[in-house]
Amino acid sequence: MPTVTQVAITLENKPGALHRVCAALAQAKVNITAVFVPEVKEKGKVRLVVEDLDRARDALRAARIRFSEEEALVFSAEHRPGALAEITEKLAQAKVNIKYAYATTIPGQAHATVIMAVSNIEKALAAIGR
Repeated sequence: MPTVTQVAITLENKPGALHRVCAALAQAKVNITAVFVPEVKEKGKVRLVVEDLDRARDALRAARIRFSEEEALVFSAEHRPGALAEITEKLAQAKVNIKYAYATTIPGQAHATVIMAVSNIEKALAAIGR
């Protein structure tokens, strides 16, 4: 199971905040492959997975957008009832905390893509067996 480096940006919950980030990346021709935007009252941490991390770093720095980087798991899970329950059970048994997760699938597809931040990546990898 591979890991992915996410770009994390704290944004105010106001019109145009996310656009500023997306526009900076678009101008640099950086493709966003996953995005997590939480619902918050004032400020929240937006997380992005991009195809070209180096170019994204340069674009965000040029736009004076502060960011950090976070490692997360990225894996494919069967698109069926109980698949995520099986994975989370293994993590719970291994005492690995799930900080957050997001996933998507396309109707009719056999697998979902899951991005998950955990307290211990190595332990999670061993528990899930990927």
